[in-house]
Amino acid sequence: MNRFQFVEDHKDAYGVKRLCEVIEIARSSFYAWLTAAPGRSARAAADAALAGRIRVLQDPEQGGDRAYGAPRITSDLNDGVAADEPNRRYVGDITYLPIADASNLYLSTVIDLCSRKLAGWQVADHMRVGLVEDALRAAARGRGSLAGAVFHSDHGSVYTSKAYVKLCKELKVTQSMGGIGSSADSALAESFNATLKRELLEGRLTFSDQATAYRAVFRWASRYNTRRRHSAIGNISPNAYEATRSAPLAEAA
Repeated sequence: MNRFQFVEDHKDAYGVKRLCEVIEIARSSFYAWLTAAPGRSARAAADAALAGRIRVLQDPEQGGDRAYGAPRITSDLNDGVAADEPNRRYVGDITYLPIADASNLYLSTVIDLCSRKLAGWQVADHMRVGLVEDALRAAARGRGSLAGAVFHSDHGSVYTSKAYVKLCKELKVTQSMGGIGSSADSALAESFNATLKRELLEGRLTFSDQATAYRAVFRWASRYNTRRRHSAIGNISPNAYEATRSAPLAEAA
């Protein structure tokens, strides 16, 4: 075991001074190690996220290729297939929520490609452009600003509409529909939709009614950001991951 960690684990019982004397380390060194803990956590999370990105690039089900070696993986990473920091790259999609009366609700999402955070979403009983506009506005409110971010989507009519293009310009968001985005981006959104419906419907074909569907999505979205663990970001929640990424900045300040 790391000697500094040993002191940390037993300091309440024996005291830092005594433990440092017994295992022969300087107290100043222990406190320096302790102060650097947030940075170590952030680096560990970043390493885990990088490993997750590489797995995506090699996973055929997410648009990757198992034959990819180090040179091609490096090139793809450098091309920006995934984001290095939160609030830089997003992917969005629309999925339907089937209701027992044969109607549908529609869920529009805005997902951060770095942290996997569901930054914005909206549910409506239509697929008009207002649905995706409201989801993007929700992300802008939650983030404070989306200026400089890239948003990737398919070529659906709502995303290519004049109104949506205008909103992106107002929010200073760059739209991507292929050139800047990638199949891995789209696969992440599709995977999100499949997971949401699988976990909420639990084998049922429909939600009992629209109000039940909306409440279920609201609760799930909150749990997704605060508690759901993701292998691509070190098996922690999106909110926890973003907290580790902001720790070095707070420390420097």
